[in-house]
Amino acid sequence: MKLSRILSNQDGISRKRANALIAAGRVTVDGTPCRSSAREVDRFSSVALDGEIIQAADTPHYLMLHKPAGYLSATVDTVHPTALDLIAPALRPELHIAGRLDRASTGLLILTNDGQWSRQLTEPKVKIPKVYHVITEQPISAETSKRFAEGLWFEYEQLRTSPAQLEQLGPREARVTIYEGRYHQIKRMFHAVGNRVTALHRERMGQLMLEADLNPGAYRSLTAREIDSVRQTGPAGF
Repeated sequence: MKLSRILSNQDGISRKRANALIAAGRVTVDGTPCRSSAREVDRFSSVALDGEIIQAADTPHYLMLHKPAGYLSATVDTVHPTALDLIAPALRPELHIAGRLDRASTGLLILTNDGQWSRQLTEPKVKIPKVYHVITEQPISAETSKRFAEGLWFEYEQLRTSPAQLEQLGPREARVTIYEGRYHQIKRMFHAVGNRVTALHRERMGQLMLEADLNPGAYRSLTAREIDSVRQTGPAGF
């Protein structure tokens, strides 16, 4: 929301008056005077007029969770436990999930209350790499890597997937990197080449890597460097 609009939402302040107050340097954002009426201000910034707070800053939360199997990537469910059940109760009402995993899948799950940040992480057009460790039912054919690199046609969405990389680790084991994160994408990709995924574990999203010592069901706050890595990621990925 523009700074001028935040001020003009206050009783007795017109849009014209708001612009004048900002131009006069009487408005601060996070303690620093701001003279631009067009400044975009989100709910995580404090705004004050002549030292009096008119918008208190909310606290942003950015969490890395090691999702165990059997938990839904959902905020609430009447049948199955959810990823939010693993988070401290005081934080749950504010959080949403950035990049879901299905109930049987495990690994890196990101939870936040910053919608703009999470869209940067998950938007297919941004093409942030997502890395998965995959176990399959049948041996992985030599053709699979080529088919993934060419992209596969998804009839439901009427689109071809972006090129993906497959690093074979064993006869039925691979590390797969995709750049979109569409619904059940990796399982559908293997299905398209006549195979079935029996285990799926997300290791990485962009520069956010699941730590080996973060046990299933445990979570931690992201570091400032990790948070900024998402904000700074452009269309090229890393």
